[in-house]
Amino acid sequence: MGVATIIMGQSGTGKSASMRNLDPSNVLLIQAVKKPLPFKSSGWKPWVGKEKAGSVAVTDNSAHICKAIERAKANGKNIVIIDDFQYIMANEFMRRANEKGYEKFTQMAKNVWDIFQKVIDTDDDVRVYVLTHTQTDEYGQNAKMKTIGKMLDEKITLEGMVTIVLRSHRQEGQYFLTTQNDGSDTVKSPMGMFADESIDNDLAVIDATICEYYGITEITNDKEEAQ
Repeated sequence: MGVATIIMGQSGTGKSASMRNLDPSNVLLIQAVKKPLPFKSSGWKPWVGKEKAGSVAVTDNSAHICKAIERAKANGKNIVIIDDFQYIMANEFMRRANEKGYEKFTQMAKNVWDIFQKVIDTDDDVRVYVLTHTQTDEYGQNAKMKTIGKMLDEKITLEGMVTIVLRSHRQEGQYFLTTQNDGSDTVKSPMGMFADESIDNDLAVIDATICEYYGITEITNDKEEAQ
């Protein structure tokens, strides 16, 4: 069983920037939308599957993403990051905008479920981080990860399929991740995993902390060095 973590937050609150201290040789970054990384990233090269080289793949195709997660460890990647996850849903929705009926929504929901199911079924020491935007209810409250709407929300609570949900925020010019629910979102983490309710948005430290907590020995980033 892989370890899945959702990192949700508004655009510009440091989700993608949290990758800055990771070693790209250990990471497969799947971008649903191709865009430059928000930090100096010369080491993050395009993924070349046949050569098992590089770190960055661009696709919003759920079947391709599932295959990438399944093969991550065999390709030398113990960390998979899916960035801008909401666009996997949004892009398919826009491509199929002219289709009539509700069947397309069922299929889109199934595609998202397939990805999360593949995450759960992957190798035990593979960590998958889903970076995604948030949405609120009609009253502007109760933040959750953004989806394509009722068809998915009524059938599946994606946060309920994972144990760790963090939320990005900016405060006084610094970027943080919250680790516990404040009553207005779906944030959660296991007891004792994180010492504070607000932590630095450093995915290298977070990954090392998760590995230490679950006893994963193939740690790609030493916790003390990451700090």
